[in-house]
Order: sequence, then C-alpha cells, then structure tokens
Amino acid sequence: MTLTDWFHDAKPPRPAPFDGQDLLSRIGVPMAFAKDEEIYGQGETADRIYRVVSGVVRTSRFMADGRRPIGAFYHAGEIFGVEQDDRHEMAAEALSNCVVLVLSREAFLAAGLEKELQTLVWEATLRDLESAREHLALLVRKNARERVASFLLGLEAKADDDLVDLAVGRQDMADYLGLTIETVSRMITQLQSAKIVEFPTYRQFRVRNRHLLEGMAAG
Repeated sequence: MTLTDWFHDAKPPRPAPFDGQDLLSRIGVPMAFAKDEEIYGQGETADRIYRVVSGVVRTSRFMADGRRPIGAFYHAGEIFGVEQDDRHEMAAEALSNCVVLVLSREAFLAAGLEKELQTLVWEATLRDLESAREHLALLVRKNARERVASFLLGLEAKADDDLVDLAVGRQDMADYLGLTIETVSRMITQLQSAKIVEFPTYRQFRVRNRHLLEGMAAG
C-alpha cells in the first residue's frame, strides 16, 4: 500500500461526543441555596440552565385551588430548569441545603456554543419527558403500596450507599405520589413491619428485602 492509498483509506477520527455535564462543570457558576429557598419561580423567565451539585431540588406547580402537584425531584448530577418556552411552568425549590451550577443561555451564545445549547436542551427535554411518562404511569396504573415501593426503589437507585438519605419529606412524597400523607405513613409502617425496608431515622432508610420490594413495585 502506498502512502497515498493509506491516506485515502484511513478513517478520520470521530469527534468526541457532546458532554453537557462537562460543559456545565467548566463554565457554570456554583450557587448555594438554603433548605426551602426558591431557586426560580413559576412563570419567571427561563433564561438559565441548572445542574444539581449536592442536595435535592423539587419542582412544583401552584394551582388556583391551593393544590401543589409536584413535577419531579432532582438529585446530584441532574439537569433541571430546561423549558421549551421562555417561561418556567413550575417553580423550583431546594429541599435541603443545595449547591447548584447555573449557566445562562446568553453565556452559551456569547461563547459561540449555540449548537451545544440546542443539544443540551434537547437531551434534557427527552429526559424530562421520559420522567413525566413514568410518573404518569405510576399514578394511573399503581395502587398506594406499589407507588411507595416504586418511589423508595427510585431513591435507592440514585444513592451512593445502602443507607439512603431521604431529603423528601412525607408531605412531598404524598403530593408526588397522589396520596395523602396518612396513606404514605401507613404504607411505610407496613414495609417496616414486614422487614422489607428499615428506617433507622426519620430521614434515612435501607432496603432489607429487595426481592419483595421490587415485587411490590411491579404490582
């Protein structure tokens, strides 16, 4: 093979895949929020993108009749605040003391990263849509015990240790699962009595029988 043939046959190197997380880490501004502090309000201009560094963030929508359905909980490493329109449909609040990376959309454009911004928005939108689909399926298809079991399994999957910190309070859990706080507390008591889940403290739990918990979550 001649040198000319080698250059002709050689494949160009593939470009590195886009990593929105890395981009936010490099140019995002870290901001601290105290427990229960608002990060952005419902109806405010959606001109920034956020990523949780530590803590847990809750998004919720306040209704005219006083109800407050919860959209999602975001944990370390997860991106939130991405909207298709120019306003936030939900408010975001810190469930615990949080550190959040914040990056304005203008900063993307000023750095010549319009394409990267579009990719980041698209990927985050797909994740939020999938999360919303799973949430709707949970509310429509599962009973109270199955909802609570699914929720605890989801939290454990995101934890780094078998002892899971539960930043989400009983009322938040009830609002997210479409249940009353009394029902949530009763389901948790039943799981503890059956030695399926252990709560050493009010805000920490450990799964003791994964097989049974997964069976309950599946229905």
